[in-house]
Amino acid sequence: MFVSFLESIKYVGHLVPLSFLRIFMGYYYLQQVLVRLKSDFLYQPKLAEQISEFLPLSHAPEWYKVLMASQIVTHWQGFAFVILGFQLALAISYIIGYVVRPMSLLAVLFTLNWLFISDPVYEDLFKTFLAMHLVFAWVGAGRCLGFDYYFFKRRRGIWW
Repeated sequence: MFVSFLESIKYVGHLVPLSFLRIFMGYYYLQQVLVRLKSDFLYQPKLAEQISEFLPLSHAPEWYKVLMASQIVTHWQGFAFVILGFQLALAISYIIGYVVRPMSLLAVLFTLNWLFISDPVYEDLFKTFLAMHLVFAWVGAGRCLGFDYYFFKRRRGIWW
């Protein structure tokens, strides 16, 4: 497996800058998880307050606003655990470069949700994240400096 890791630089070395960006994004998400664990994100209804505050200002479809108001605001603690768990899984996936394509496709949906429920000040940031996740999914950014190259060599498919 270590040989495959070094081969990845040789054969898909043009993806090295994208791999550094992928690892940085993984570090960013890991840092967000640690900040939320240290704060009281899981125990105080900050998620519900954020959704209730910015949902009327959102440009999301009406069915999405109704879903957010009826389900996520009322069950905020379960969704806070889901958000934290997904961010941790995304961080680990991006850092080690394993199953980057499916995780980045899920991250696109995750980023769209945050784009709809966040402050309009952060709209450009989330649009940039959306573009990066789409590029990671399109290129398969885990094949360079990651474990995806090992599986890409052995088992061809769309996930690697």
